[in-house]
Amino acid sequence: MDHELTERRERVFLILAGFFLCAMTLLNVIGITRFVQLGPMALAVGVLPYPLTFLCTDLISELYGRRRANFLVWVGFSLNFFILGVLYVGNAIPAVAAESQPPWQVIQLAEEIALPNGEVLSGSVELFTLIYACTSGAVFASMMAYITAQFCDVQIFHMLKRWTQGKHLWIRNNFSTMTSQLVDSLMVISVTFGAAFLAGNITLSALLVLMGSNYLFKLIVALLDTAPFYALTHYLRRYLSIDSAKVF
Repeated sequence: MDHELTERRERVFLILAGFFLCAMTLLNVIGITRFVQLGPMALAVGVLPYPLTFLCTDLISELYGRRRANFLVWVGFSLNFFILGVLYVGNAIPAVAAESQPPWQVIQLAEEIALPNGEVLSGSVELFTLIYACTSGAVFASMMAYITAQFCDVQIFHMLKRWTQGKHLWIRNNFSTMTSQLVDSLMVISVTFGAAFLAGNITLSALLVLMGSNYLFKLIVALLDTAPFYALTHYLRRYLSIDSAKVF
């Protein structure tokens, strides 16, 4: 029975960690490659799955404790370096000869475009060059925002858990996520588009709209995930035989 229970707990942790890392990686890979309009909110498509990371860390904090949650945050942070490394190597290796290039490898820009890092591209541009210019800066920005926001989420969650003596689950779930999402939204937008703003390629009003939209979306998702958080916590406590009130 002990072996079965241990395997069950590790299996659930792996699932939560998998969703966490997948959502984080999607943010970095598809990032700002497209902006979508959700009502009044203008959002980078990579932001859509990102709030799931905070639900996962809250569940892991509640069920497995702070050490497991912090460990997962560090693993996610390390993966950012791996993503940057792959992008750097891919950019450094010479492309195949022009006659061997697939038709989608090079695109012809109709006009100059200004990138978030302040660089301006025009004429014939490799698709990878365009993706690299957009993604590399976004990954760096998300690394800074990610490590700050995720540790903020874990620390506030456990601080509120101690203050409430393990009661009032909704308080630590909502307030830790709402605070950390605000930190994340302000940092990731300011770092990603800071160079473009200083170069005059994006206005302050547009920057504020992006920050506001980013946080509003995450705030709405944070409030909506309260019910799933309660349901999953209630079920997993029994399934994993964990008294999470004693997990700190």
